[in-house]
Amino acid sequence: MGPVTAVKMNEGKEDKTMKHRMKKAPMGWNSYDYYDTTVSEEQVKSNADYMAAHMKDSGWEYIVVDIEWYAKDAGTMRDKYQYIPFGDEEIDEYGRLLPAVNRFPSAAGGKGFGPLAEYVHNLGLKFGIHIMRGIPRKAAHEHMPVLGTNVTANEIADPSSICRWNPDMYGVRKDAEGAQEYYDSIINLYAQWGVDFIKCDDICNTNTYPHDPYSAAHEVEMLQRAIQKSGRNIVLSLSPGPALIEKSWHYEKYANMWRITDDFWDQWDLLRNMFDRCELWQNHVAEGSYPDCDMLPLGKLGKGFGKAEWDTNFTKDEQITMMTLWCIFGSPLMIGAELTKLDAWTLDLLTRKDILKLVSNDYVGKQFEKKDDHAIWSCLNKATGEKYLAFFNFKETAQEIKCSVSEVEQFADIEVNADCAKELWSQKEIALQGNILIDTVPSHGARLFQLK
Repeated sequence: MGPVTAVKMNEGKEDKTMKHRMKKAPMGWNSYDYYDTTVSEEQVKSNADYMAAHMKDSGWEYIVVDIEWYAKDAGTMRDKYQYIPFGDEEIDEYGRLLPAVNRFPSAAGGKGFGPLAEYVHNLGLKFGIHIMRGIPRKAAHEHMPVLGTNVTANEIADPSSICRWNPDMYGVRKDAEGAQEYYDSIINLYAQWGVDFIKCDDICNTNTYPHDPYSAAHEVEMLQRAIQKSGRNIVLSLSPGPALIEKSWHYEKYANMWRITDDFWDQWDLLRNMFDRCELWQNHVAEGSYPDCDMLPLGKLGKGFGKAEWDTNFTKDEQITMMTLWCIFGSPLMIGAELTKLDAWTLDLLTRKDILKLVSNDYVGKQFEKKDDHAIWSCLNKATGEKYLAFFNFKETAQEIKCSVSEVEQFADIEVNADCAKELWSQKEIALQGNILIDTVPSHGARLFQLK
């Protein structure tokens, strides 16, 4: 079922919420893969400075502060907890979490993320934050008021709706008086700060409840309504996955991005599995609607996880495979590395404009073939006539992969007179043999061709 069918299924519903739409999948940096819960203001600024100087020209634009930016004690008990139970949180009188001033000093005096967002905006970039769904448990336990209502937090909190891995929040009741007003209050605050991107966690798949894995669908709707009321164009990203294909219409209606996997790390088996997930979701990529393959675990990772930083475990060929699949599928691109430590090879991998442009809505990727040992994807820009083929090798050894261009379904209605193809990563040209494109692809590697 594609996006058009999804809209038809929901005709007649009263909810007229219209989300922000953009011309390409978001591209940016997120602090999680390197800093976990511990990122500071200066570290965010240094990554933003690097992106502005070295990557902005290639389309990278979002700087996203990930989880627990409100935790003053984040990372101090990492040998025992990733998320400290009932930790020391910065919070206002209306139960709204605020940046921890010891980590984000410019937030002092009630300024929140306003000064940091302004810093990022002055670099020509956009600013984003991670949130957990629901209302802080602290707000509920202390019966804090909900802004603009006569309701207190305990009246809208649902203590039976929790996250299994993070202890900070209760879910918000679906029909409780004041529930929408609570979400309105936090989104209005974020809009005042200048937030352009919200990654909401424990909402795309509430996996504590396997009998009802989309139990927070009403909170997705509340978030999007609050965004619309704020008057600011804010991208709404949902985590974690795997997203539910039978709920695709709901993600498409209320969100801009939704994770199709649980946390993705630098392991070949997870990358191989992503081909199955992209096959499932390929018909749901559309303007403002992006199934999300999760972050790109490249470069230096993991310092904030209580252990030594490490270099990505992906080989260079596997990194090329990942970038090729994410781009031709049309996934958002979020880098998890410490940008200031990127080596020249990785920076080049991340700044290839001729490849990154495939995340634009103008380029439509489709799986043409998938077998046990390889996959082939096609991509077409109908407006320009640009045609692409990608070969992916799943084997532990190099192998020859071939494709008859005339059999590619996506090219069936257009004239294809290609006699050669340019492999974009290597910039080498390969002559077609008749109508057949053939190349040897290294183990776990990829080739991305533009047909000439």
